[in-house]
Amino acid sequence: QVQLVESGGGLVQAGGSLRLSCAASGRTFSSYAMGWFRQAPGKEREFLATINWSGGSTYYANSVKGRFTISRDNAKNTVYLQMNSLKPEDTAVYYCAAAGVSFPTARSYDYDYWGQGTQVTVSS
Repeated sequence: QVQLVESGGGLVQAGGSLRLSCAASGRTFSSYAMGWFRQAPGKEREFLATINWSGGSTYYANSVKGRFTISRDNAKNTVYLQMNSLKPEDTAVYYCAAAGVSFPTARSYDYDYWGQGTQVTVSS
């Protein structure tokens, strides 16, 4: 069982930056690939970024490539999402998730555990 708690969301102006954190419980955190997703009101959940168990491999959605960076610290059981050059269309609830596989994956059905989400609002 893995429990995930996101933090770091908030209100930021367009062009600004935020860093989201996701703290995981459980001794097997380092064996899971991790991912970040978001969901805006009235829209489907969207994949953003994923990282493999060691942090050596990452994959991004085109919508955030070059602006967002995913990283992890297995010693701290934490995964991060650094978000730069934020746009109003980035406004959403952001979720981290733990996959039952060790390789990076964009497929939401690979993810077994989800956090409760953190709100990110980007003002124009």
